[in-house]
Amino acid sequence: MIYVSFMPPLLLSLALLSGLVFPAAAQQAESQPPGIFSLIPADSTTEHRLSSEGSPLEYQATAGTLDLYGQDGRQTAKVFYTAYVAEGPSPRPVTFAFNGGPGAASAYLHLGLAGPKVVDFGPDGNSGTSPSIVDNPDSWLQFTDLVFIDPVGTGWSRAASDDVARSFYGVNQDADSIAKLIALYVQKTDRFQSPKYLLGESYGGFRAAKVATALKDNQGLLVSGIIMLSPLLEGRFLFNSGDDPLSAALQLPALAAGELERQGAFTREALAEAERFAMTDYLLTLAGPPLASDAAGEFYSRISALTGIPEDVVADSRGFLADIYSKNSGGSGQIVSRYDAAYARPDPYPEAAYGRNDDPILDGYTRAYGGVFASYAEHHLGYRSRMTYTLLNEEVNRRWEWNGEHGGGGRATASAVDDLRDLLSVIPEFRVLVAHGYSDAITPHGMSRYVLDHLPPRLAAERTSLQLYRGGHMFYTDPASRAEFFDDIAAFFAGGAPGGASPARD
Repeated sequence: MIYVSFMPPLLLSLALLSGLVFPAAAQQAESQPPGIFSLIPADSTTEHRLSSEGSPLEYQATAGTLDLYGQDGRQTAKVFYTAYVAEGPSPRPVTFAFNGGPGAASAYLHLGLAGPKVVDFGPDGNSGTSPSIVDNPDSWLQFTDLVFIDPVGTGWSRAASDDVARSFYGVNQDADSIAKLIALYVQKTDRFQSPKYLLGESYGGFRAAKVATALKDNQGLLVSGIIMLSPLLEGRFLFNSGDDPLSAALQLPALAAGELERQGAFTREALAEAERFAMTDYLLTLAGPPLASDAAGEFYSRISALTGIPEDVVADSRGFLADIYSKNSGGSGQIVSRYDAAYARPDPYPEAAYGRNDDPILDGYTRAYGGVFASYAEHHLGYRSRMTYTLLNEEVNRRWEWNGEHGGGGRATASAVDDLRDLLSVIPEFRVLVAHGYSDAITPHGMSRYVLDHLPPRLAAERTSLQLYRGGHMFYTDPASRAEFFDDIAAFFAGGAPGGASPARD
């Protein structure tokens, strides 16, 4: 999620970079008081069977932790992970998955998309008060082993102390620590020959590019590909849409998709018309001087029709919608989610000029992923923790260090584009699949399309793809969209050329 707001010389080198310690250092580490680590249980390994349309798949699940150490040999963190390894021809691919935030645990991707079980939110798809856990007919375990990672401060992953935690809360520190964890897992399980993939959602998409670079540079591990779900790729677009014409134009189609969905009128053709308007008349007008009255009325009227925002409200903002759509596009007394512009709920603060409520999706039914995962880990995986599972850690988000990205300009200058260019250039097998929900307004698909369209064609041709689905930021909560994404991902892992944006499935 995005909040608005890692003997023979080669193995020796890997061990040092991965944070492994040698006997003397290990003794020093073991002499430390256990502290928070005493609450973390031993690893649990269990055997299971995945039912699918084909033959049942036998697999082993391991819920446990990997240890990180500092240069002084002291343990700095225990990082929780869940690994699923299936029987089958070797070497099977292995995919390392994480969410975003920063501060989000991996339960979203784990129980929402790729794992052997998924959360059922009821017949209407939005009931978090009595969720159930069911077999996942679209589990990625059918074509890749899976390792879900909870970064430090999320899930059951903990640093040795609050002061030590600070060393993990930042763009580069985070990428290095996740790369070390992956290297440790690869070494521990002897998966050097397995094709390695990264799956990241939202900030996790940005993180995936940074981790792939850190794996290459610091761990000597090259990944075969990245799957980015609703990713942050360019901070300059995501955090400037309130007053930047290009950013606003790249967001507009997602807002139009939300209105089409609310009206029951969504078609790919209708959205394509909104996309053409966004990158032509809309962009040029926002970038130019104020319109004369007649032209202004026609322009603002068209924006109003596309988004559901009253014309006078559009006019007051001169057509910039990032700060007003949530409060105004869902109809009187309604508020729409930034995570899905099609999802409207009664506004708890109708008297306020701007939206001040919790998000109906992020803070609504999807919060149930946390509680369901804790129960799943205990009753299905045999992992009985004495700590509560932290699904979203807002303290991590507040303390995140964005500096160091492109001259220290903060999150508005954060970018994964150079990482993608370099990875595509130096790893011939490397491929990228970016997936979005049409009505995701917080990380709109238009921004990712712009980034992919502006990669050098010799790098991107037949190696990058943008795939679009009905729904928002977490479009996989809809079983139909999850099933469609499964088909595309299965083709991606089979080595098929992505081949550009998918058509809408109406």
